[in-house]
Amino acid sequence: MTFRNRMDAGQKLAIALDRYRGQDVVVLALPRGGVPVAAEVAAHLQAPLEILFVRKIGLPAQPEIAMGALVDGEDPIVVRNPDVIRFEQVPDAVFEEARGKALAEIDRRRELYGRDDRSVGIRDRIAIIVDDGMATGATMRAAILGVKQRGARKIVAAIPVASQSAVSDMPEALDEVVCLKQPFAFDAVSAHYTDFRQVCDEEVVRQLAEAKAALGEGNAYSRKDVDYAIR
Repeated sequence: MTFRNRMDAGQKLAIALDRYRGQDVVVLALPRGGVPVAAEVAAHLQAPLEILFVRKIGLPAQPEIAMGALVDGEDPIVVRNPDVIRFEQVPDAVFEEARGKALAEIDRRRELYGRDDRSVGIRDRIAIIVDDGMATGATMRAAILGVKQRGARKIVAAIPVASQSAVSDMPEALDEVVCLKQPFAFDAVSAHYTDFRQVCDEEVVRQLAEAKAALGEGNAYSRKDVDYAIR
């Protein structure tokens, strides 16, 4: 299975999550690539869409490879990827510098998007955390721990495609994984999409605003007026 784009992946993922329709659900997107996927899930479930400010902590020379991840909040949570840190021989000082940059980027996005996920009502609700894929799973692990800290009743990780090792390495705080595709030989998330162009900040702002407006109209999404296609 190859997804045409993130919209297509989100529509397929939404069908797999259909049993949550009508329940007390909040859909949490991991920026930025997870937002178009999560928008489709939220629309299908008729649930609010919020953004969860989680940031991958990449290797200095290879930022696409996660040596950890950070989720902000009253008590920020850092998840380390010990295999990568050990293999790349990353000193603590280098990791801490990268962590500081990740936190600064979260602050930048929070101001730019005009959203504060720390005020999102998660306690005693079903939290469905959505991303466009998982390679190492470090970002998703940080997100799960952050959502658990904020009192979610049930936590579901929903991703179109993931490596088998990432799925098997999820924390105990996770209640359920919904993953459409777990290839035996996993290279990169982008390999499972025909169109995997980068999602810009403006696209994130637009989709969050449209999702909020659509949900406010009779507490249901109007698919005629909302276009989540990636441009």
